[in-house]
Amino acid sequence: MLAEAWTLVRHITVLDVLDILLIAFMIYTVILLIRDTKAYQAAVGLALIGALYLLTAWGRLRVSNRIIRSFIQYVIIAVIILFQAEIRRFLAEIGSRTFRRPFVLRSFREKVDDLFQAIEFLSQRKIGALIAIEKEISLSTYADRGAEIGATLSKNLLVSIFFPRSPLHDGATVIKGDTIVAAACLLPLPAAHRLKSPFQTRTRHLAAIGLSEETDAAVIVVSEETGTMSLAIKGRLERFDDIDAMKKRLLDYLRDR
Repeated sequence: MLAEAWTLVRHITVLDVLDILLIAFMIYTVILLIRDTKAYQAAVGLALIGALYLLTAWGRLRVSNRIIRSFIQYVIIAVIILFQAEIRRFLAEIGSRTFRRPFVLRSFREKVDDLFQAIEFLSQRKIGALIAIEKEISLSTYADRGAEIGATLSKNLLVSIFFPRSPLHDGATVIKGDTIVAAACLLPLPAAHRLKSPFQTRTRHLAAIGLSEETDAAVIVVSEETGTMSLAIKGRLERFDDIDAMKKRLLDYLRDR
């Protein structure tokens, strides 16, 4: 066994090493993209099934191996059906990797205080709001459905958009960097409803979850019933009573690759 391993090592070329590093990088990238999602647990389950398949093949357990091999075909189909949103987001993230991201984040950080001053104002007065913040996946598809703004992010402008009876207060506002791209945008709703206490079943909260499932955007919600502030990331809705804690959570997520 050791002699065979030594022989294999001796015949490894530079191209073999590059091939191994490329595969390792691809696996690492996939893990980063699906972590903290339902697809991650599914990937762990598939890995366990794959390990069991190899174990039964190595141990020459023919019946068990045949059963697992037949089962794997249906598991792959089930995963594709059940995790459509995660797969779409995964492919979109691969195609949207860009070197412009650090510059967009820097410009957003310069205006983040204006954003949270507006959120605090809206929360105190129980004015409903839905704000989508672009990360790497473009939100132009959703921005195109709304009213084009194209103005620099500011507290007064954001408050005026969501002020009651404003023609743009319904729907979501899309922010990219330091720019309010569009307002009154329609966002997708999730395929399944998973809101639990302390959240109520409200369209804004559902839309926030829906967009965060479809893309890597962070979506802020202010409830018009209670004034509570929530942040949706990767299909999960988190409630915040402390605005500084929400700001930290948002910036940490936008910095994270």
